[in-house]
Amino acid sequence: MNIDSQERYGATSRLLHWGMALLVGWQFLKFFDRIGDGEHWVGQTLVSWHVSIGTLLLLLVALRIVWQRYNRPLASREPLMAFLAKAGHVLLYAGMVLLPLTGIAILIGKGYGLTVFGIELVAKDAEVPWLASVGGALHSPVAWLLLVMVIGHIGMALVHHVVKKDNTLRRML
Repeated sequence: MNIDSQERYGATSRLLHWGMALLVGWQFLKFFDRIGDGEHWVGQTLVSWHVSIGTLLLLLVALRIVWQRYNRPLASREPLMAFLAKAGHVLLYAGMVLLPLTGIAILIGKGYGLTVFGIELVAKDAEVPWLASVGGALHSPVAWLLLVMVIGHIGMALVHHVVKKDNTLRRML
């Protein structure tokens, strides 16, 4: 079943959700890069994919937004809860869009270009200091805010499962 219903999210929604969750978790490994200047297994092995995974996530977020626009059968709940759930998801998506965009701004602004999975998308060029500055000022704070949002998202999923017992989490599993 590919279309979302009241009983279960479809295969496409679940694949996008859990695939993106895995990749966002991988991206959060970058926080370990701050420990010992990345001189450890996590920093040297997994974090080296940070730019490529971030760019892939930007593409997946766009696909997820398009998919969500054409697949909306899940009904709203009580008005306040529906508003809070929608606001939380909008903030999650905003973070998942802003993070790669600010990272790309840093790379292009510093003249490094953009290479994703070994494919050069933007060639190395002259520095654009204002772009690097804007990206640099926003990237880390947005990452921390997204981490807080992800923890809140997980927490609310557990509240729905354990306290409300409304099968919200089961629909996504």
